[in-house]
Amino acid sequence: MKHASIVPLIGGETIASERVFGQRPDYIMSYSPFYANDKHLLHYYDLEVPYYVLDKGAIPDQKVDVVSSVCPCAGLSMLSQGYGDHNENNKWMIQTTEYVLGELKPEVLWGENAPGLAGKIGKNIREQLYKIGRDNGYSMTIYRTKSMLHGVPQVRERSFYFFWRGDKTPILNYYNRPYMSIEDTILSVKDTNSLQTPINKKTPSKDDPYYRFVLEEIHGGITHAEFAKQVPPTSARGNDVSGYIEKMGYNYLQVAEWMEKMGYEREVQRCKYRYDKLNSGQSIMRRGTIIPKDYIGAFVGHYPTMLTHPVEDRYITYREALAIMGMPLDFILLDPEKSANHICQNVPVPTAVDMATEVREYLAGNREMIDSTLTFQYNGTQKLEIVKDSASLETFFA
Repeated sequence: MKHASIVPLIGGETIASERVFGQRPDYIMSYSPFYANDKHLLHYYDLEVPYYVLDKGAIPDQKVDVVSSVCPCAGLSMLSQGYGDHNENNKWMIQTTEYVLGELKPEVLWGENAPGLAGKIGKNIREQLYKIGRDNGYSMTIYRTKSMLHGVPQVRERSFYFFWRGDKTPILNYYNRPYMSIEDTILSVKDTNSLQTPINKKTPSKDDPYYRFVLEEIHGGITHAEFAKQVPPTSARGNDVSGYIEKMGYNYLQVAEWMEKMGYEREVQRCKYRYDKLNSGQSIMRRGTIIPKDYIGAFVGHYPTMLTHPVEDRYITYREALAIMGMPLDFILLDPEKSANHICQNVPVPTAVDMATEVREYLAGNREMIDSTLTFQYNGTQKLEIVKDSASLETFFA
């Protein structure tokens, strides 16, 4: 089956498609602003897969059955400043969809974006995408899911969008795969010849004063390995050291006293600031050391630099970060010190494998078809909504 990618970024979705369709992509398309992200994937394919930079006038001259895409999600992600359907980043979904459906006309175009695409903040973008699809003879599915349901130990909620040639949409399968714990995922990474340097060169138990407070003040001087072994499984948002301190019943004035005694003058003021914010009913930012236990939150933001190894007193390596996203062991991250965040701007490979499988099974005629040009599916609740008219768009996930 012939397949290609447009704006693949580091390549999790493209590698998943290769596994499902049994061959490398016929070509990769992108735009010059994304070359820094795309170059890792091009290198993985030994520069043998044609790469077309569309804004430089390079146009593919062959048709494919399937095109996949990972356009930037910052526009609809609530983790980003200025998110919303008018965010400049959303233009890439619109631009790639217009080009692929209008010029290449594959049987299927599918892509990944923030969960907001399926919700209220994505309404205008969703309607634009749907109109582009209908203008070019395609129906559309929005599929919302979490990577944990696909065997990935992180709470990473995402939306996938699919365009199917014709006036019907398939009913896609639902998934709820068991996952390997985040500790075992990290421990499963054996020594390789590259990328075994910690992303954060500091030592957690020595260089994070809040983690020192946990180990020395709360637990009387135990080691990182001892603490990591005994810390109970918890919610993904509660396995950072600040959250643990609060769960153990300490307030930040108490922490401030310890910080002053230990000579962390700057942290004394931060602790008092935190205490005042929490005491007034406000929330605080928690971006300290994270201990891997059972599963983690979405592997974005501070996770690559603050997630520790479950046994060794260090933060995770580039190779371990790639493994958390399901990337192959022979995948090389170029210029890693400048590219660590590219690992996060990605689709976990196991999640994308399940979505590519649905595309393959649709093309093989193995999915029930619905007489509707727009459907929504929510993997978490296994809910299917068949939209009868465009006015119904705003009612789903409102």
